Amino acid sequence: MMGIGVSLVIIAVGAILRFAVYQDSAAGFNIGTVGAILLIIGSIGLVISIALLLVHRRTDIYHHDDGPYVEPPPRGYYR
Repeated sequence: MMGIGVSLVIIAVGAILRFAVYQDSAAGFNIGTVGAILLIIGSIGLVISIALLLVHRRTDIYHHDDGPYVEPPPRGYYR
């Protein structure tokens, strides 16, 4: 699973390849298309990471019943 940091790095690399690198297809390999794919994958990973952070995890609370509470005798009380 990708974290928020990894998603942001993938988005940044995708944006650089998509908008800053000006190269036409080299042997059927289009860098702009690769950048767009990385932008999409990074965005999906970011949305999933944030959604998982916002989901409240279930916590189970166990109550152990040891019987009725008996008050201890006061200090200085001896039998």
